[in-house]
Amino acid sequence: MFVVGAGISGLAAAVQAQRRGARVVLHEAAPHAGGRCRSYFDSKLGVTVDNGNHLLLSGNESAMAYLRAIGAADTLTGPAQADYPFFDVASGDAWTVRMSPGRLPRWIFDADARVPGTQPADYLSFLPLFWAKPGRTVEEAARGKDRVWSLLVRPLLRTMLNADPSEASAALAASLLRETVAAGGQACRPLVAKSGLSHSFVEPALRLLQYGGAEIRLGSRVAGIGVSGTDSKERVSSLAFEGGAEPIALAPGDGVVLAVPPDAARRLVPDLSAPDETRAIVTLHFAVDVPRGTAAAPPMTCLVNGMADWIFVADGRLSVTLADAGRRLATPHEELARAVWRETAQALRLPAGPTPPWQVVAEEHATFAAVPAQEGLRAATRTRWPNLTLAGDWTATGLPATIEGAIRSGHKAADTLLNPSMER
Repeated sequence: MFVVGAGISGLAAAVQAQRRGARVVLHEAAPHAGGRCRSYFDSKLGVTVDNGNHLLLSGNESAMAYLRAIGAADTLTGPAQADYPFFDVASGDAWTVRMSPGRLPRWIFDADARVPGTQPADYLSFLPLFWAKPGRTVEEAARGKDRVWSLLVRPLLRTMLNADPSEASAALAASLLRETVAAGGQACRPLVAKSGLSHSFVEPALRLLQYGGAEIRLGSRVAGIGVSGTDSKERVSSLAFEGGAEPIALAPGDGVVLAVPPDAARRLVPDLSAPDETRAIVTLHFAVDVPRGTAAAPPMTCLVNGMADWIFVADGRLSVTLADAGRRLATPHEELARAVWRETAQALRLPAGPTPPWQVVAEEHATFAAVPAQEGLRAATRTRWPNLTLAGDWTATGLPATIEGAIRSGHKAADTLLNPSMER
């Protein structure tokens, strides 16, 4: 099996195929694997950073299965319970939402576990979100616009969807909520890669693939897909590469998983339906040592009513996420760093100045736009050719652009090729 693209969806497809006995050849255009889910050494800060902050939930079944398969299940860290610290930049208030373990949401009946100043009945107005219909935005589907909305629902869904609830797809939000909140607190424990994304998701997968005999070809960009045959017998027959590399002819039993971003997939597959609108994410890394596990500096904090959305505390650095950050891309980085540091210092009770050494990572096209119009453009796993499948968080996973969606798509793409019933 040929896997084109070594982002998380491609790695998941390759690992799944190898586990099922297929011989894997993995091609990646970049000189490194991992796509948006990787780590690198930042010479300015003198520390290893992730190219973006990624939060997983304990109920992300595909992601957890992938980590177990590559021997990295112990590389995530997080609280033993579903605790979410919040800080309101506008008021200076801090609190922690503590979800109860079981499916029954007992936490909303505990004043110390729910949003301050709210009552249990306030949460009932958001039940329609769990069964939202396609075509509606989160804001249209939510009945209440009270403190629960402004201090819990809106900030969390904004970061999980990377789109403001005023335009974000309610159907995607519903899928997230059903798989996590509806499953109870044990499915909602927040988890992060304790030693970096590459250490958790990329390096163990590459080692496993190499030990299993897979060929891994980095810096190998697929420039074209050849097709032969007629009508129902038409199949992908070759892969062409940039840089003068010899094309590869596919044997009759070979299949291809195309696990590349939507713009690259559209170039390679004629008439492919794929999202064509994106949303930005900006991450700021600050080189500063903050003791973790204290009341002042929990491992992660959700910010409301500010510029930033999440603060993550790691060894030797703080990383701050700005979701749906298109309007911040034109802001000079020094100005952005000063403003975000002020919020971060306020939230973690650190000195406001001077601003510690910083680095800005701005990804203009970080995710597909999780809005109703784009949801209808997401491609299915199968294509018109029985030996070509698609993978990527932008495909029709039912989830927004998340690690869980990417891994789920990779598993499905590999399984579809290896299932004998795929023949049409």
